[in-house]
Amino acid sequence: MRQEFNLPQGSSNREAFVKASSFLEDCGVLEPQNNARLLLMHVLGLEGAAYYMAQPEPFPAQRITAFTDAVNRKGRGEPAQYIIGQQEFYGLQFEVTPAVLIPRPETELLVEAIMKHGDALWPSGTPRVIDIGTGSGAIAVTLKTARPRWDVAASDISADALEVAAKNAAANGAAVSFREGDLLVPFAGERFDILVSNPPYIPAGDIAGLQREVREHEPRTALDGGPDGLAPYRIMMTQLDLLAAPPALVGFELGEGQAQDVAELLRQAGHWDQIEIVSDLAGIERHVIGIHTKVTKL
Repeated sequence: MRQEFNLPQGSSNREAFVKASSFLEDCGVLEPQNNARLLLMHVLGLEGAAYYMAQPEPFPAQRITAFTDAVNRKGRGEPAQYIIGQQEFYGLQFEVTPAVLIPRPETELLVEAIMKHGDALWPSGTPRVIDIGTGSGAIAVTLKTARPRWDVAASDISADALEVAAKNAAANGAAVSFREGDLLVPFAGERFDILVSNPPYIPAGDIAGLQREVREHEPRTALDGGPDGLAPYRIMMTQLDLLAAPPALVGFELGEGQAQDVAELLRQAGHWDQIEIVSDLAGIERHVIGIHTKVTKL
């Protein structure tokens, strides 16, 4: 039976970091030092230079319980972001709970692609945007914060996720409209200029092989993309008929090896005359962008 982490009274902050790192490594946690640092910074309420300057100081006795609980939760595989309760995305802070997928850095590239093409298509206008499967609201809130003139709405099938997203919008001063429902259904009959989505794209059979932190703690509804991971994209392509017109700009995040298939789905739909594939910093084809370049400027 795995031992629990304990921090002796009188330990320094540096000793707390070393002991937590060693414990997490023994538990098989990936990046044990980084996780120990995140948890220690959170419990101490310090960051940056203040955190490093406090290393020789005694660990506060009144925070030992909070730190040991956090390290033990991490040792059992819980993501540090859920323990801390937040994750940074595009320079903004987002609350995260087990009801939502933890925002990933690669999704920032999707946001940048949408802003780049949106600025080109509507240089002085106010395009209407929908973010499908918003989760924590990271995409929708970031777009609204970075482009205040844009009219941004978002949907999710999970009421719990929408509650988290609404809190994040309020905390970041972003006026985003949220709706509950399956993919495009909540927006039936309306017209939008931009559709962006980071839907579930993990093939159902691959979920059991994911990292423990993901498969055991992040919401399965935000991971499971059907037998081949492409079900949400196919459904959204068929649901385009629900909208008053196909959006002129579409951007999807997807999994490794899926870019060509998703790009072909967009080509077959026939609404976009330019299809782009955007690779992430690891060189993985991560996003597919569809652009109707002859859109009337707003």
